[in-house]
Amino acid sequence: MAERALRLEIRGRVQGVGYRWSMVQQARALGLGGWVRNRRDGSVEALVSGPAEALVSIQAWARRGPTAAAVESVEVHEAEGGFDSFEPRPSA
Repeated sequence: MAERALRLEIRGRVQGVGYRWSMVQQARALGLGGWVRNRRDGSVEALVSGPAEALVSIQAWARRGPTAAAVESVEVHEAEGGFDSFEPRPSA
């Protein structure tokens, strides 16, 4: 099955609640590659790549997030890139 890549923009109460680290764990469990980082505007941005089924799963997770998060919206954009692992990145 072909791999795809998506860029997610997650808004709401998603910083200071363990969102990035929870997404790292979730993405690794799904076998996805890519990265996640906090944005200065208070949102979280992620680039995820992998099989379509795993991408559907991470999008569903992103809409919930960890227990302390309050996700208001998730924008999904097609992206390019393939990654061997999933890592947190510094804020941008």
